Formats: sequence, C-alpha cells, structure tokens
Amino acid sequence: MKALILCAGKGTRLRPLTFTNAKPLIPIANKPTIMYSLEKIRDAGVTEIGLVVNSENIEDFKKVLGDGSQLGIKLSYIIQDHPKGLAHAVKVSKDFLDNDDFIMYLGDNLVNFDLKNFIDQFKQGNYESFILLTSVDNPSQFGIAVMEDSKVTKVVEKPKDAPSNLAIIGVYIFTPKVFEAIQNIQPSWRGELEITDAIQWLIDNSKNVGAHIVEGWWKDTGKPEDLIEANRTILSNLKEQKIEGEIRSDSSVQGMVHIGKNTKIMNSIVRGPVIIGENVTISNAYIGPYTSIGDSAYINSSEIENSIILSYANISNVYIRIESSIIGENSKIYSAERKPYSLKLIIGDYSNIQIPK
Repeated sequence: MKALILCAGKGTRLRPLTFTNAKPLIPIANKPTIMYSLEKIRDAGVTEIGLVVNSENIEDFKKVLGDGSQLGIKLSYIIQDHPKGLAHAVKVSKDFLDNDDFIMYLGDNLVNFDLKNFIDQFKQGNYESFILLTSVDNPSQFGIAVMEDSKVTKVVEKPKDAPSNLAIIGVYIFTPKVFEAIQNIQPSWRGELEITDAIQWLIDNSKNVGAHIVEGWWKDTGKPEDLIEANRTILSNLKEQKIEGEIRSDSSVQGMVHIGKNTKIMNSIVRGPVIIGENVTISNAYIGPYTSIGDSAYINSSEIENSIILSYANISNVYIRIESSIIGENSKIYSAERKPYSLKLIIGDYSNIQIPK
C-alpha cells in the first residue's frame, strides 16, 4: 500500500500566514502540521508517500522534508497546479500509485487514530473504498455519509439538508477501482471533480464501500482558530517536563513544559502545558498554558497565553496580555517608548486584529 497526502491548496483561510508558508508546513506545537500525518502513516507501516503540491510551494516542502529519509519514508512530489478537486488530485497521481491500493490523507488534517487498525479493517472487509467518519453538529459544512448495516450507502458533498451527521473527515483508502470511478464522473457546480462523487459512483455500481466512525479527536486546521485549538490539544497531551535550556533562579516553571537548548528564562513565569524552542530568550514575562514558541523568539516584559508564536518573533513591552493569537515568523510587536502614544500597524492582507476597548 502507498499513501497520498494532498497539499496543493492555497490556504486562503489562513492568510497572511500562507503568503510565506504552505498551510501544512505551519507549526503546531513547534512541529509542521504535516509531520503528524507523515508519522501516523509511517507508523502504520506505509512508507511510500506521494505529496500532491503546487509548483509555487514545492520548494518549501522539499526544504523541510527533503526525500523523507530522515523520517524513514520515501517521498515523491506530484504537481497539481489547478484546484480541480480531490478526485483530480488522485487522477494526476496515477503514475505514482501504479495500480496499488492507497490511503489518502488531506494535508491539513490531524487525526488521533491508529491508522494501522484502519488499514487492517479495509483489508479484512474486502472494500473498494474505506473512509473515516465522525459525528458533527454542523453536517452541512462537510461531505456526509449514510450508513446501513456497516456499509456506506450514500455520500453527498455539503448538503443543505443533511441525511446524517456523519462527516467524512479526510482520510480514505481506495483500490485502483477509484480511477474507473473518476473517469465516469463530471465536475460539480464548483468546477471540481469531487471525491464524494467518485465514492458514490462506486456505491451505485455495487462496489463495497465501508467506513469507521472515529471516537478520538480530529482537527481540520484550515482556519486560525483551528490551529490554536489543535495546538491546545497536542500540548494537553504532554506527559513529562523536559528542560534543556537555562532557567534562572528568579524564574518559575510549572507543569508540563518543554524548553529547548540554549533557551534562557529570566525573571519569568512559565505555566504549562507549554513548548518553547531553541535559542529563545524570555525575560520579565509570563507564558501561560497552551502556548508554543518557536526557535529564536524574543519575549520581554509581556504576557502570552493560548497562542502560537513562530520562530524569530520579537514581542517586547506589550502591556496587554496576548491571548488566542498566532504571531508569524519575524513579526515584531512592541510598545512606543515615548509620546505620542499611538497604534502603529503594518498589516498584511487578510489579517485580523482585535483591540480592547
């Protein structure tokens, strides 16, 4: 079996972060989002993995992931420059898949589920397609599946009147039969080849389609608030304190905290769960729970909680607590040192700023 991870999207809902970084490479708990998917797939025994990317972000992926050998996998890069749907992404990957069964994973998904168990169920059930589902409160925003006697009998993309609350969460397994299905479907009203239409074609042609309903947590990290929630979820699972940097005697570190090499904590309080990268300086500050701080960040005389601070960010003398925020790489936030005191901003497209009254 091979794996296919879809990473060709533009990440418009995460702008401006995605102007300089591909969405699956944005860190959660100081690790690129896609790393969690790659490790899950590898640990399930699948090591040949194709990344479907666009020509604009392929070099970003290669810089971070290379050929995958450092993770014990073999990566291939597949170009999909036009957003023509998930089924189209499968179609352009046909040469890589080479008539093998494959697991398909959306690059911005995080799933706390044993994929090996998922693959074993697929093999034992003799399915042409096997999908992961979860119950949701807003089914009209997802592809939805209807189950009868442990089989999927209908799938529909983002229905106004949903026939069930079982959402397709972006992890699928297919046999090569899916290529026949894709050849026999038409673009949707969005102009895309929908993977739900391909699955429905399999169902309509008496192919065996099954599903597993996920009980553990699942996160779609497509929006800023989703990234922050995923960061919280991962940090809440820290099991031990790991201190490699320097904590001065005038500082307090509490709870599950990871602190990287050459990091200095001075006259500050760090209250976990928190992860702090390498070469970070934190002085006269409070770092509250559910915060991740990237390498070489500098934080002075400021308070931060429930936030993602990326590498090389500089936050100094900010006298209002920063909360539920994402601060991009090389960003700088500081207070004016003299009058006139005013709010001075250089804000990229699609930024979102909340100012207290």
